[in-house]
Amino acid sequence: MRYTVDERHERIVELVREYGSLRVADLAEHLGISAVTARRDVEALASEGRLDRVRGAVHWPGTPAPRARTHRPLPEARPAEQVPEPQDVVIGMVVPQSRHYFGEIIRGAREAVTAAGGRLVLGYSNYQLDQDAVQVQRMLEAGVHGLLLTPSWPSGTGGSEDENDIAVPAVLLERRGEVGTRAAGLDRVCTDHAGGAGLAVRHLVELGHERIALVAGGSPTTVEMRAGYEAALRVFGVTAPPVEPIVLEVGDRAPASIDAAAARLSKLVAKGKVSAAIVLSDTDAILLLQSLRGLDERVRVPEDLALVAYDDDVAALSDLPLTAVAPPKFEVGETAATLLLQRVRERASGVAPGARRHIDLLPDLRVRASCGESAKGNHQEI
Repeated sequence: MRYTVDERHERIVELVREYGSLRVADLAEHLGISAVTARRDVEALASEGRLDRVRGAVHWPGTPAPRARTHRPLPEARPAEQVPEPQDVVIGMVVPQSRHYFGEIIRGAREAVTAAGGRLVLGYSNYQLDQDAVQVQRMLEAGVHGLLLTPSWPSGTGGSEDENDIAVPAVLLERRGEVGTRAAGLDRVCTDHAGGAGLAVRHLVELGHERIALVAGGSPTTVEMRAGYEAALRVFGVTAPPVEPIVLEVGDRAPASIDAAAARLSKLVAKGKVSAAIVLSDTDAILLLQSLRGLDERVRVPEDLALVAYDDDVAALSDLPLTAVAPPKFEVGETAATLLLQRVRERASGVAPGARRHIDLLPDLRVRASCGESAKGNHQEI
């Protein structure tokens, strides 16, 4: 049975009236609530004058406070799962890292959990598959009530048929369970990166560009971006990309990789094969812009090459402000945490969970100076 606050208070009063004096710890165990909640309830009742509280115990008003050894034990504790009050909820979050892309996601999740009176704790996998399970187990041993999970799946999609169930509610964050796996049955909240790439393609096509290149490293975001980029090109009658994606090195940004990408783009522009590029991420886009300016055969942006960055952490801070696709990172974290808190409450109340949710949030396109004026003659506001 799950008590409301008022019902719980009345039950505490009944027990203390019957037993005369009880330890707060015994009340917590008997009612299936946390010690923190029991202390808060007792303090509220004492402030109303309905009970007296002395040193970890509570007794009926107007009667002498008995010594600790004379407290009568309660009968066997109610056989129910210990369930948290909203103020006691602890949410675990396992992500690859806390910098760059995930910093804002973590902030969104933390604010949602804090607003509900709970606490968020973090674990990092550093993109190591074996660390996913290690961090999850550590969280479970610490007693978290729910988990936000970003597994280290290279393609952004994964899971296995024989993986173990997680003992608490879990929501995937920026990852999608492979169809047929247990992970596919979890709630998830993701950025629609394919849709974001489509926004960039549409913007460039509307400016008159059809020869659009994709510049990106290997990452789950790249997989989705490429699918959206190619699909959007087909919508506008471009049956195949003008060139294969230009690959940047994964991990630390290497000047040689940026310079190689710039040199290749320069040659493609000179041959008339490319007139625009979408670059993941905006930091790489800024470095690429700098490298293009340093070539012997300088490529001018936006006159010779229009650029759209993907991420928008620092795109506006480039000396030539970059048009950018901005994933809703804060909202992804906030939405995932809010959904998980709902699942925790459902479990605590014994209510059957509602339909699982697979939520995609669409990025914004923020237009600045790096695409110039429309090739069709329409002025593009920046």
